[in-house]
Amino acid sequence: MSEEILGNARLVLENEVRHGAVVLRDGVIAELDDSRYLPKGAIDCEGDLLAPGLIELHTDNLERHLAPRPGVDWPHASAVIAHDRELAGTGITTVFDALRVGSLLRDDARGRGRYARALASEILEMREIGSLTISHFLHLRAEICSETLIDELDEFGPDDRIGIVSLMDHTPGQRQFSDLEQLRRYMRGKYGMSEAEFEAHVARQQELGERVRAPHEAAVVAAARSFGATLASHDDTTRAQVTASARHGVRLAEFPTSLEAAHACHDEGIAVMMGAPNLIRGGSHSGNVAASELAAAGRLDIMSSDYVPAALLLGAVRLGLFSGNLAAGFRAVTSAPAQAVGLSDRGALRIGLRADMIRVALPNAVPMIRQVWVKGARVS
Repeated sequence: MSEEILGNARLVLENEVRHGAVVLRDGVIAELDDSRYLPKGAIDCEGDLLAPGLIELHTDNLERHLAPRPGVDWPHASAVIAHDRELAGTGITTVFDALRVGSLLRDDARGRGRYARALASEILEMREIGSLTISHFLHLRAEICSETLIDELDEFGPDDRIGIVSLMDHTPGQRQFSDLEQLRRYMRGKYGMSEAEFEAHVARQQELGERVRAPHEAAVVAAARSFGATLASHDDTTRAQVTASARHGVRLAEFPTSLEAAHACHDEGIAVMMGAPNLIRGGSHSGNVAASELAAAGRLDIMSSDYVPAALLLGAVRLGLFSGNLAAGFRAVTSAPAQAVGLSDRGALRIGLRADMIRVALPNAVPMIRQVWVKGARVS
């Protein structure tokens, strides 16, 4: 029997923060105590916060390690380990690794070609042999406007730990790319496209999107159902798009781009997830609705770190200060994402749940990770 006692802490519970101690035993939370005294043999947390480990549903961080520079393909095992350790160091104890399925048969200016199945197998094998410190699931980001989507989906099955499948449609002229002028600046700036190349890209993708949208959406919905995964939408902009998402069985909305879409998600019982960098920066870098506006309207349920792993913890603290309720801020990165994807064994400081926990100092409202546990074992 392994046991560790953490005392003199401020426990971040689901609805309040209170002084107390936690007993970790055999990988689970065995006892919670609201005593202000330091139990015998306990680690003195010196008044720091003790919170559930953070749960990350959408992150581009693995891609950054796989391709640290344009055209550079880093060794995958090394990239996955670096990604895993970085997340552990920021307090993330469960991650849904985002892998794109659906590419173009010709050279794709937007990045890497077909890669998801091979990389998923590597991640799952590394998990099996104990190379990873935190809990990894897969998040298949299904690109509707592509040519290989159905073939790639067919390469996966129910045993692949796929927790989320998201419907992504990056056809120019709609959703995230509804502003073609903004898309022009992005594509020409990032990929060095000439004006003629950009115009040809838009025309080609719009024709492809119109041709494949219906069969690809149907294939993604069926695949998510067969995997037992949560179905997510991506960049819903209008109420009509949210209505279509609900009809497909979507339960999670990634980054709705407007307040209208967020209200519609609420009406349909779809959880709204926004990027923590949006909240921290005070607005969307792509000109969409601000996360703070959704929070003020009561329409922000979950946060993701998106492209900055450390943003998840800082976002939770900022959201807690914004709402005047630190426990509510942490719910958006712990119990709310756990519930959205059906993980009933984690996400809260509750007896019997996994001992995935973080110890956080909070000098000047800037969180600083001091310790991280996964299933009761110290990982950072």
